[in-house]
Amino acid sequence: MAISCYSLLLLSLLLSPFLVKPSSSESDSDRVAELLHLQSRSKSGIIHLDDHSLSRFLATPPRSYSLLIFFDAEQLRDKPDLHLQELRHEFALISQSYISHNQNLPSKSKVFFCDLEFKESQSSFGLFSVNSLPHIRHVGPDVQNPKDSDPMDQSDFARLAESMAEFVESKTKQTVGPIIRPPLFSRNQILFLVLCLVISSPFIVKRIIAGETLLHDPKIWLSFAIFVYFFSVSGAMHNIIRKMPMFMTDRNDPTRLVFFYQGSGMQLGAEGFAIGFLYTVVGLMLGFVTHFLVYVRNVKVQRVFMFVAILVSFWAVRKVIYLDNWKTGYGVHGFWPNSWK
Repeated sequence: MAISCYSLLLLSLLLSPFLVKPSSSESDSDRVAELLHLQSRSKSGIIHLDDHSLSRFLATPPRSYSLLIFFDAEQLRDKPDLHLQELRHEFALISQSYISHNQNLPSKSKVFFCDLEFKESQSSFGLFSVNSLPHIRHVGPDVQNPKDSDPMDQSDFARLAESMAEFVESKTKQTVGPIIRPPLFSRNQILFLVLCLVISSPFIVKRIIAGETLLHDPKIWLSFAIFVYFFSVSGAMHNIIRKMPMFMTDRNDPTRLVFFYQGSGMQLGAEGFAIGFLYTVVGLMLGFVTHFLVYVRNVKVQRVFMFVAILVSFWAVRKVIYLDNWKTGYGVHGFWPNSWK
């Protein structure tokens, strides 16, 4: 009996090289096949992971693929200063563009775009030492410790998908290609607009010839000029490009709203509109004095309105200087000539 057990043990040792589990490359190919399957089931191409699935796909390196992980938190998506929903949408555009441009190429299985949700993957957040959002990580094929993976700099979020794509290409050495954005109008909407334009074109031409359109009304041009002036001096373009909120909640008191942020690093929408309103008041006073007040024949009335216009303009400019001093910390004051002292 002892001899037979010894023989079986010796036989198993001799056959062990042929009975071991398939090589790591075969295991890696299985993981790649599953990632491609999960990718195909996602409309955006982003693979949703949790603690369990992430640990499987972060198996012992080397791996044949890279992971781009977007860290998300459902309870923080409504925070306007984080822009999580917008950034995730841009991240999805990168994923779709990469898949589309690498559809029939081996590089399709080299990069996978994933996301993690905080409530479902708190352990993974701790594994990557993620304590603030937005956050994107690149886990390369040779990374063993998740903390050694490459985080995306906050500056790379500025140009949204374009700057994110540059980060992906620099880390993975793969080409994302041009970002494919959905058209502003669908095909049916364009056809409907063209149809409406064709039907209404005879009536539009008739009103243009008769001079009865809104474009022939001086009041419309005056209102449009005031709007352009306000748009220019209020920083509205900055708010649109940066997608700045009108206001934000106070971090120390969530029930309190902050309309003016002290510090030159950020400008809220309400700040720009307030300054734009003050500048517009000064512009309107100047336009009133130079275009309307000159036609008043009574000199006393002219002087009264001139004095009121100067007082209102002085008050508006003083408020602008005060807000600028309060926000930036730099003081603006006058210098008197030495002979006046």
